[in-house]
Amino acid sequence: MMKGTAKIMLSIALPMALLAATAQPAIAASKKTELLVSAAASLKDSLAEIEKGYEASHPTIDLVFNLGSSGTLQKQIEQGAPADLFLSAGQKQMDALSDAKLIDRSSLLLKNELVMVVPTDSKKAFTTVKQLADKDIETIAIGQPESVPAGQYAKETLTTRKAWDSLQSKLVYAKDVRQVLTYVETGNVDAGFVYKTDALTSKKVKVALRIIPGVHKPILYPAGIVKDTKHLKEAAAFYAYLQGSKADAIFVKYGFMLP
Repeated sequence: MMKGTAKIMLSIALPMALLAATAQPAIAASKKTELLVSAAASLKDSLAEIEKGYEASHPTIDLVFNLGSSGTLQKQIEQGAPADLFLSAGQKQMDALSDAKLIDRSSLLLKNELVMVVPTDSKKAFTTVKQLADKDIETIAIGQPESVPAGQYAKETLTTRKAWDSLQSKLVYAKDVRQVLTYVETGNVDAGFVYKTDALTSKKVKVALRIIPGVHKPILYPAGIVKDTKHLKEAAAFYAYLQGSKADAIFVKYGFMLP
C-alpha cells in the first residue's frame, strides 16, 4: 500500500517540478526592464548593432526603438507619448523639449554630413546643386523641412545657393530621411538629400555631391533622458553607454563623427 502511495506522490511531484522549471524563463523574462528609445531614423543601423551588444551584457534590459523624424518624435514626447530616451538628428528638437522641461539631461552625441545622392546607374555628374534646375532632373526628394532635420538642412543649402525657389515644382517631400533614400534607390526621383551615414548603407545610390557645412546649420545629434521616464537608473546607464568607447566605435563604423 505504501509503495502505491509513493508512486502516486511521485507522479504528482514530477509534473509540478517540470511546471516550476518551465516557469523560470517566464519569470526571468518578466523581470526585464523595457527601455523605449525614440531615435532619429538615420540611427537605425548603428542602433541595431548597439542593441545586440548592450542586451548581451545587460540581460535584464530590453531595448525598444521608436524610429522616425526628429520633429515627429519631439511632438510625440510633447503630447505625452512614452519614451525613456530621445536621440535627435537636430539640436532644435532637443532644445524645444529642454525648454519645455521635458528632458532631464542631454549632451551632444554625434555629428553628421549632408550629401546629395543619385541612383547608382545615373549618368548625371554634378559640381553644384544649381544643376538640379537642369531639364533632365525632374524630381528631387528631401525630408519635410518642418519635421525632418535633413530636410531642414537641405532647404538651408538650396536657399543659400539661391536655388530653393526655382526648384519648388521638382521637390518630393518625405516623412523621414530613410524614405528619401528609398525614393532614390527605387528610381522614383532623380536625386535626394540624405546624411552621409544613410548613403553608406545602400549599394543602390551613389554620392553625387558632398555639401559643405557652411551652407547649412551644423548637423548635431544630441541624446537626452526624458524627464518622465519610469526607469531613470536604467535610462541613465544606457545614456552613459551611448557615450562610451564601445558605442563610439560602432557609430564611427557607420560613418558618424564624434563631437
